[in-house]
Amino acid sequence: MKLRAPSVPLITVDPYFSVWSAADRLYEKNTVHWTGKENNISAVVTVDSESFSFMGKNDLPVINQTSLDISAMFTDYRFANEKIELSVSFFSTLFTDDLYILSRPASYMSVGYRSLDGKKHDVSVRITVDETLCTNEKGDLPIEYYEEKIGDINVGRMGTKTQNILNRSGDDLRIDWGYFYLCTKDGSVKKEEDSLNADIALSENESSLIVFAYDDIKSLIYFEKQVDAYFRTAGKTFEKVIEEAFCDYASLCEKGRSFSAQLYNEASEKGGEKYAELLSLAYRQAIAAHKLAVDENGNVLFVSKECFSNGCAATVDVTYPSSPLFLKYNTELLKGMLRPIFRYAESDAWEYDFAPHDVGQYPILNGQVYAENRLEYQMPVEECGNMLILCAAITEKDGNCDFAKQYMDTLTTWCDYLIRYGEDPGNQLCTDDFAGHLAHNCNLSLKAIFGIVGYSKILKADGKEAEAEKYLQIAKDMAQSWTVRAANSDGSFRLSFDRPESFSMKYNIIWDKVWKTDIFSPSVINSEFASYRRHINPFGLPLDERSDYTKSDWLVWCACMAYTKAEFEEFVEPLWKSYHYTSSRVPMTDWYFTSTSIQRGFQNRTVQGGLFIKLLMD
Repeated sequence: MKLRAPSVPLITVDPYFSVWSAADRLYEKNTVHWTGKENNISAVVTVDSESFSFMGKNDLPVINQTSLDISAMFTDYRFANEKIELSVSFFSTLFTDDLYILSRPASYMSVGYRSLDGKKHDVSVRITVDETLCTNEKGDLPIEYYEEKIGDINVGRMGTKTQNILNRSGDDLRIDWGYFYLCTKDGSVKKEEDSLNADIALSENESSLIVFAYDDIKSLIYFEKQVDAYFRTAGKTFEKVIEEAFCDYASLCEKGRSFSAQLYNEASEKGGEKYAELLSLAYRQAIAAHKLAVDENGNVLFVSKECFSNGCAATVDVTYPSSPLFLKYNTELLKGMLRPIFRYAESDAWEYDFAPHDVGQYPILNGQVYAENRLEYQMPVEECGNMLILCAAITEKDGNCDFAKQYMDTLTTWCDYLIRYGEDPGNQLCTDDFAGHLAHNCNLSLKAIFGIVGYSKILKADGKEAEAEKYLQIAKDMAQSWTVRAANSDGSFRLSFDRPESFSMKYNIIWDKVWKTDIFSPSVINSEFASYRRHINPFGLPLDERSDYTKSDWLVWCACMAYTKAEFEEFVEPLWKSYHYTSSRVPMTDWYFTSTSIQRGFQNRTVQGGLFIKLLMD
């Protein structure tokens, strides 16, 4: 990968079990949680009694890092001195086609070496993991350490003494319950001071495996009940889970390498090499900012955390931009994002005739927390449109409306809301709520139009042709009105209906191309896209004229309005440059300034799944 990642994924399992390196070289900084707080894993290689650091900062000399490559599921490093080349690989098994493996909270590190000088060498590594992996802040709570054997696996385990499970919710917050496991077959694991240490003697041209695992015991509070991670549906002990992780490594590694190459090749073919690199970096982040769990009835839940925003859980306007990745690879995960919203919206606790924004603050999902349910801070047109579009997209991908039919009364209510209020929305928030309230929002009106189109598609899939045509005609009439009222004199379209010659991204119109519905004339999309050239800054197209910041997800959606691959690549290249050159060393931010590439806010968010929308275009 030519892209210099702003932060490098090492362990990416869920919002709590997450370790990154915010450095170009693995030994330049200590590893961190996605929040930037300490999550310290360090490592030393000893060659013929001489020790060198290769991971994290310490007082030893370093063995020079010679390469770093990031693919969808792997992060691969190489280090070398005059004697040996050391290979280190991190692998998180985020397979969307295998929910058990996706949910299993085990992540791999493999280490091996080869001689460079033709001589034999005594080579060993020490992997050190400190208490920051199992507590919010170092020193917060007393930690207990255990040394165990699971068959032929040597295991170190640590966790807080109190074990106050699911004791609080928040954004800049790390787990302080459950147990972290450091495991290897090839060496010993011991507790020393406030850390666990794995000591492994390496054999030349052979890889030794380390498994990092985390047993969170219970994963979410879901409508007042503690629920389990999905992997527990198999009924296996955590010790068995660790044994399986070792047994499965070879086959999973082969599958992961194949998938990573396939993703890169498809993305490169459709959007160019820089686009392929963006997707390779985004893949683990977009998935691992969710928790895969099950409710008390065994239904799949795939709950997002709104990272470095407000910590909201199952946020609709985070699910909407993230959806392309999951529409591409497994709609069951997208359904798992929507089930909490439907359950809450259909309960007595929700009093409105439009869709809610969220179902809680991670990891506690007991009802919306955004804006404390104050009406003026709701997003009625936004969230109704999102839910209808997402259900229609699932229907389109699955080839049936089985999922949407479970909620047809609710979807009908939301569609009728869009018909009443979506043509010219009032003074309200949209998903870009950080930009503030805006009346007569043209892009929000587009969302309403395609929400109605989506409802029509669901009806058609249900065999209700006449009713589907009625709603489709309503959407077409709204689109015709939109084209007239939103028009600028130069062929572009306005930020709001009452602001002549104003500018904004019209990312919601992309569904017309994804679905091939022709609600708008191609000339509308083409002239709008052509106008964007006049607004592009060094690191991308601003969201609208109110600021020079942008959103990475919406930028790629707008890029998909391009008529040719070359135009798409030209539009995406500034986004690639923003991550390559930014001084904001965090997991991919989706909100940054297009003039400087500096982060405005947000990091590690699931919305980077939106970058995959180009893969849906065909």
